[in-house]
This record gives sequence, C-alpha cells and structure tokens, in this order.
Amino acid sequence: MKLQDKNPLDRPREKMKTKGAGALSDLELLMAIVGSGVGGHDVTEISHSVKKLLDRYGIDIPRAELNRVLGLGEAKIAEILAAFELAKRHLVLDDVPIIDSPEQAAMQLADIRDKKQEYFVCLTLDGANRLIAKRVVSIGTLTASLVHPREVFADAVTDRAASVIVAHNHPSGSLDPSPADKEVTKRLQKSGELLGISLTDHLIVTKTGYMSIV
Repeated sequence: MKLQDKNPLDRPREKMKTKGAGALSDLELLMAIVGSGVGGHDVTEISHSVKKLLDRYGIDIPRAELNRVLGLGEAKIAEILAAFELAKRHLVLDDVPIIDSPEQAAMQLADIRDKKQEYFVCLTLDGANRLIAKRVVSIGTLTASLVHPREVFADAVTDRAASVIVAHNHPSGSLDPSPADKEVTKRLQKSGELLGISLTDHLIVTKTGYMSIV
C-alpha cells in the first residue's frame, strides 16, 4: 500500500506523534526517515528497499548499496547513514571499550607484554574511538619489511575503521624505540593518510610499562 492510500492517522510520522516511536515497525521508522518519494518512487517502495539492506547488513549498510536504491538521493542517504551512526554511538554495548588514550590502549595489550618474541598488534577503531577489533599482524623482530602497511590496513579497510592504534612488545624490557620502530611508524602514518585511516598511536609495551612513539 502506498503512503497516500493510508489513513492519515496511520502514516508513520502521524503515528509517531500520537503513539511514540516505539509503536512503529522497522519499515515505518524507515518511512519516517525517508519522508517522501522521489522521481516516481513511493516512500513505501524506497523504504522496503532500504529494509532489505538493513536485514542484510545491519546498520553498517555500505553507501554504495544505498546509492543503488531508486528514488533515494544523496541528501537522504546522508540522513540515513547519520541516523545509523548516531544509533551505533549511543546504543553500544557496555563491554565494547572506548580507546581514547594511550592508557586505554595499553590495557588491551596485557597479553603481549611478556612474550618472548615481538608481537605486532593492530587495534581498529570507529569514529567514536570504540574498539572494533584487535589483531596480531606479525610475530618476530620488528622490521619495515616484516610489518608492511598493507598487512596493517587491509583489515582496517574491511572494518571501515576511522583510525588504528598499533603496538608491539619489547622482550628486552627496554621502552626505547629503535630506528626500525621509528621507520615503521613513519611508513604507517603516510599510508594511513592516503587511505583516510589515521594512525592514532604506536605503543611499545613491556612487563613494566609502555611508551608512545607517535
């Protein structure tokens, strides 16, 4: 049924006004966001298409998929993505940590502090500095050839991360960065700038502490 065929009191925005947002179905909530049809495409038709994407991707719908929805313009796509991002930031589960300082990052690295080999780890973060994933990139003596930017940023791109924090342990116990540490940091900073994924920090950790290189 097209929106104009509905009883005015049953239309999403009117229903929300009288009964509250909680009374609306997912489809009706999407209709309230979309608002009206464009280019001969009814708002119900457009919202059904977005609902299919929501069922498939959750609230991480790629912009490219929304671009394929007939009748959905750039301005409305921006509103949908902004609404979903706001929901993610404020409805996040309590057990997802926010990494907004070196101290918070170091708390995620307890498992590599006393390793006998050097472990190079990458933390991917969203736009609100929430941890998306933690991954071991390489194991062995840190060199520019061992830790290549493509290995660090491949998963960050897949995660659609806004930034990354990298870290490695020093089995020797020294917190002083080596020339290789500094070189790797510079390479990752430059690569991150090209990809639009910033390198927030590079930490060295040991049994007794941590040091930020950036």
